[in-house]
Amino acid sequence: MKLVYAAWLGMASGMSQERAAMIEQHEKTPGVLWKAGPVERFTPHDFGLGLKPLMGVTPEAMESRRQYAKDYVPMLETMDIPDSFDSETNWPQCAKVIGDIRDQSACGCCWAFAAASAASDRLCIATNASIQVPLSAQDICFCASSNGCMGGDIHTPWNHIKFGWFGKGGVVSGGQYQGSGPFGPGLCADFTLPHCHHHGPQGKDPFPAEKTKGCPNVDDSPKCPSACDSAATAPHKDFKADQLGFKGDVISASGEAGIQQAIMAGGPVETAFTVYADFENYVSGIYHHVSGDMAGGHAVRIMGWGSENGQKYWKIANSWNPYWGEKGYFRIRRGNNEGGVEDEVTGSSPTAKWGHKSALIEEVLI
Repeated sequence: MKLVYAAWLGMASGMSQERAAMIEQHEKTPGVLWKAGPVERFTPHDFGLGLKPLMGVTPEAMESRRQYAKDYVPMLETMDIPDSFDSETNWPQCAKVIGDIRDQSACGCCWAFAAASAASDRLCIATNASIQVPLSAQDICFCASSNGCMGGDIHTPWNHIKFGWFGKGGVVSGGQYQGSGPFGPGLCADFTLPHCHHHGPQGKDPFPAEKTKGCPNVDDSPKCPSACDSAATAPHKDFKADQLGFKGDVISASGEAGIQQAIMAGGPVETAFTVYADFENYVSGIYHHVSGDMAGGHAVRIMGWGSENGQKYWKIANSWNPYWGEKGYFRIRRGNNEGGVEDEVTGSSPTAKWGHKSALIEEVLI
């Protein structure tokens, strides 16, 4: 592997024949709803690596959620569902946190990033923006599971955030690498791995590509933080005092209507879907699988839905920085369970009570 990687780094520019053939097939396929872009350099995919390091939802977790979705009936109140919905515009008081597009670096902790982002949204919505901070992906990725960058599932992070018996649960605040992002520096535990360019044309993306010197592969996950960063400022300097979470149930929903109800009732939700090699070429439009082999399972945050030229879609936030795709988002076909994206979503109950651990832990009865 090291020899192959070194060979890749030595290539000055260009695309593999496999990738070029994939894009040519994409352009010739009738009815394709999205735009693919050429990569003007060799990428890890051209040597059999590709998306896999970022596909952090394990095969076992993907199979488990598919089986669970067959038997689960979502217990949500039936409501009228509009033709389109966007969480950021529906809850403008929380637009700053809902619109925060993060970057998981060259680390397979998408399962933690999607949860951290969706939980931050639901925290803000549940408290009517009285608490509007990003919850720490550093905390969730490296404290909720011993696997960290090696992968996980979409239930573990929510159980980590939830308050339980004996003071268990809770997560501190934390933003993007070195205090970047809309909330700036001063939070308790920012993500410690650097921003990276993630697939597709480089464009105006200023970040180094994955597997390069500026964005090295993560062989060993960082340690679970137990104290706030040295750059943290009040009121986020005390780790225990900064912990936030919810008291209530972790819920799941599946199917188009069930997912729509879950979002309308409490905010964005986490899901996972099967990613194929052609997703690496995504630039814009409504994604659907056209060509390429399966790369793995990827966790993301569903923000809302809509339709374009008669084609229904989900609007989804990725964790590959705001320069990727449609300003950090992508759209995917809705209603046909594209890639298993509608098998099961996860989030906190819309009736869950959110707040600081110190204020809510005494009330925990479950």
